This record gives sequence, C-alpha cells and structure tokens, in this order.
Amino acid sequence: MTDAVPRFPTSLGASDPDTITVLGQDLAADLMGKVGFGELALWLVTQRRPTPSQVRVFEAVLVALADHGFTPTAIAARLTYLSAPDSVQGALAAGLLGGGSRFLGVTEDTGQLLAGVLAMAGEPLPADDAGWDALALAAVTEARAAGRLIPGLGHPVHKVTDPRTPALMAIADEEGLRGPHLRLFEAIGRVHPRALGRTLPLNGAGTCGAALADLGLPPSLLRGFALLARAAGLLGQLAEEQRRPVGMDVYLTVEQHADYLPPDSA
Repeated sequence: MTDAVPRFPTSLGASDPDTITVLGQDLAADLMGKVGFGELALWLVTQRRPTPSQVRVFEAVLVALADHGFTPTAIAARLTYLSAPDSVQGALAAGLLGGGSRFLGVTEDTGQLLAGVLAMAGEPLPADDAGWDALALAAVTEARAAGRLIPGLGHPVHKVTDPRTPALMAIADEEGLRGPHLRLFEAIGRVHPRALGRTLPLNGAGTCGAALADLGLPPSLLRGFALLARAAGLLGQLAEEQRRPVGMDVYLTVEQHADYLPPDSA
C-alpha cells in the first residue's frame, strides 16, 4: 500500500491548462482590467473583497509609504544596483531588507503597540477623547517607565508635523474608518508631552500602521504592506538611477572622505 498523496489547501490561486483562478474569480475574465492592484492586494490578504472605502484608505497608505527621496532604503538599492547592474531583483531586495525598526518597520511596530493596548483595555472602549487620553497616557507612561520607545512618535525630518498624518486621518474619517487604533494613536499625540516632557509629531509610518489595523489587518503583517508600497518607490529609484545615476558619486564621496583610524584608537 502506498502512502496517500498529501494535499495542500489554498483559497488564493490555482491554474489548469485553460484558466487561472484567483480568489474564486477567473483572473482573465473577472479581474484583469476590472480590479485595481491595491484592491487585489487587500483582497488577497483578507480573502474578502474590500469596500471602496477600505480600498481608498488602503491605497492612501500605499501612496504615503512609497517613496521619501534618498532614504537609507533607496541608497541601499541604488548602491547595490551600482555593484550589480545585472541584478535589478538584488537591488530591490537590498532596499526592502532595510525595512526595520527605524524605517518602514515603524508601521508594524505602531500597529502592534496599539493592538496590544486595546487588547489589554478590553471592552467597552472609551466613548470620548478624555477616555482615549487616559488610556493613551497610561500606555505611554508604562512604556517610559520600562525604557521602551513609543513607535510612531518623532521623525528625522518633520519635526513639527508629518504632512501625511493629518491627510491620512482625514481620509479615514471621510470614509468612516477612523477606528480605535487611529483614535488611540491620536490620543498618544495629545498626551505624550505630559509623560515624555517634550512634544514629538505623530509620524506618517505610525499613522499608516494605525489605519491598516483599523482595516482589520493582522498587526503581524503590517510591515509587509509597508514593503509592498516601498517596492514601487524603489523601482522608481532604480529607473532614475538608470537615467541619471548618482550611485557612483555617493560611493566615491564616502570612499574619498573616509577617515582611517588605527584599530587601537577606538
């Protein structure tokens, strides 16, 4: 008797000689030319077709995270392309691998923090700003006492207001999707000076994490959406590197201004 062939269940996609099925839809007949990429990405993760309001907020997040100029991720992609122009995939991967706790990963870290605070708070959630402020102040105070940073607070360039934050808040509000994660994040913005002794802006990456969590997306996947958005920006960076290269200048500037120090001088 032979062992049974194992089964590998999926509800995403499958192919046969004549058709491709994705999410129960005929890819060629039902999706191509009829469904936008952002809608499809959200649908693939949730396996529920999103509403137009959900798609608008989701795509606003993707736009917010796509590109911010010569960030470390963009520089990494351009310099990798300089070293290996035959490997666009390697250059894209190099940029994406830089999505961590300082850049891009803040989206997930903020979502995780907010989800954890809300889970601990339980039901019912606050009914007004005063209630949200009290919940936020307790969370910020606890984090400070434990020596933890509050993800989503502060930005290396935008010292007063990250322009993405009010724009995304407004879009979520217009679509009726300003949920508990965004409300808690807003409250953190209001109360953190009392606990930290200084005022920091709510950054766009953190706001994106709160908005994605309010769409019902798992906090453990939020970094993936940030990387999805940044992949488009990095592809643009590489296209520009082909047209108007700066990678060699970046490399030579660093190499020519290196300050060698003997090993024992550290």
